[in-house]
Amino acid sequence: MISFGKKLRECRESKKFSQSKLAKEVGLHHSIIGRYERDEAKPTIDVVIRLANKLDTTVGYLLGETENATLFKDPTMLNRLKEINSLSEYDKDRVLYTLDGLLQNIRTKRAYAS
Repeated sequence: MISFGKKLRECRESKKFSQSKLAKEVGLHHSIIGRYERDEAKPTIDVVIRLANKLDTTVGYLLGETENATLFKDPTMLNRLKEINSLSEYDKDRVLYTLDGLLQNIRTKRAYAS
């Protein structure tokens, strides 16, 4: 698993931010970004949220919960997931069952196309 510091550095560099610029953008002293990137210090959750927002990623990605930096950043998909989550358990099961079938169909088509 990639450490928080390595993910932070990767995201910062992909946005072409210096450590000083990122620190200024999120209201921190520039030296603390270097300490985070070297995994010498751990930020508070509030700082992680500010960093994720500024770097256009998610808290989950920075904390190692997912390997996809943009997972759950698509507002359309998030709205769909929220709507599905608000359904009754029966309706939620039906939607997920249908979705599983569609995904299996796509995987099968991809397998035969290769």
